[in-house]
Amino acid sequence: MADYDAQTGRESVPDTDLSSAQRDADEADLHAGLAGVAGLVAGARPVVDLLGDVAGFAARAIPDVDGAGVALASLDGRGNLETRAATADFVWEIDGVQYDELNEGPCLTAMQTARPTVSGSLGSDQRWPHFGGRVARMDVHSALSLPLVVDDRVIGVINAYARQRDAFGEHAVQLGTQFAGPAAVSVYHGQLLAHARERTAQLQRALASRAVIDQAIGIIRSRSGVTAEEAFDRLTRLSQAENIKLYVVAERLVDEAVRRARARQQP
Repeated sequence: MADYDAQTGRESVPDTDLSSAQRDADEADLHAGLAGVAGLVAGARPVVDLLGDVAGFAARAIPDVDGAGVALASLDGRGNLETRAATADFVWEIDGVQYDELNEGPCLTAMQTARPTVSGSLGSDQRWPHFGGRVARMDVHSALSLPLVVDDRVIGVINAYARQRDAFGEHAVQLGTQFAGPAAVSVYHGQLLAHARERTAQLQRALASRAVIDQAIGIIRSRSGVTAEEAFDRLTRLSQAENIKLYVVAERLVDEAVRRARARQQP
């Protein structure tokens, strides 16, 4: 039996109602989704594209989904959620209501409890009295939120929504949970790769800036005979006086020196 937070007083559709053919089809869709997320990081795609694929695979792996999305926790340590990808426009709207307006809903509950959260009738779900009624008026009645857990830390949530009531029973939760585990690993590794790339780019920019600053210091020293420290102090004072970045001042000085040197070489 799947372990999840269900809506109090509402029974989900029993698994015995599923035919063997339906079970086989659902298993095939799950395996297709798992195969998809397994190859995401290997493709070294941008995170936004990776998350879009995860949302699409989730919509396929979980039965009866009308729209799915992936929300990630902010990197500032506050745990704020932001939807980063969705398969349908109404998912963006629903998640915006959760995070930006009401601060309640199945995704936030799943984030807090680190457990799948299910609702079969959002309009009557007492856990989120404001959110449930709002979403029910959008003709969306079922929700399944699956935490993305890596090393006991919830890094985000997969949200699945359906217009019909009681769309997600234990069978859907079980399939969704099987999908969410590998999906969490792919998302996490994709984030690490993106962070490493950005860090590398920052270091490259820093090295390039340092080289230009060193060149500017050399130009000042050759013109004035001052020490390296004194030349650097001059650059710093000029940067502060003009309220522009140090490397911009240095780059401007180097460009001017190059321009003058070329002018002198012309006949």
